[in-house]
Amino acid sequence: MEPHEFKLTEEGIRAVLPPLEAEIMEYMWKVRVATAGEVYESIKGRHPEMRRSTVSILMNRLCERGLLERRVEKGRGGMRYVYTITATREEFEQKVVESILDALMNNFKEATFAYLSKIKK
Repeated sequence: MEPHEFKLTEEGIRAVLPPLEAEIMEYMWKVRVATAGEVYESIKGRHPEMRRSTVSILMNRLCERGLLERRVEKGRGGMRYVYTITATREEFEQKVVESILDALMNNFKEATFAYLSKIKK
């Protein structure tokens, strides 16, 4: 997962993911494997206007970004997608930090190096 945007005003993973996708990932890191229906049930209390199909769309976007993988399973009522995390929260955070620092070094090498040297313990 390569972050393509970093929002300085947001905290945690919301700095690199849209709010609902961040909320889905928070849940997925806790459970590791879930269906869109299970994720929907976990967040519908905080988002009563949200539809289950929206959760499916967002989870598919997270698959496209490489944060989730999905497989088809036979379940009650037919086929369903089961989503699995591709990296732990710690691995994701490490990748974000590496990507941001690489971009800073590529674009502002002297200033980045000077700052990192200054804060080095």
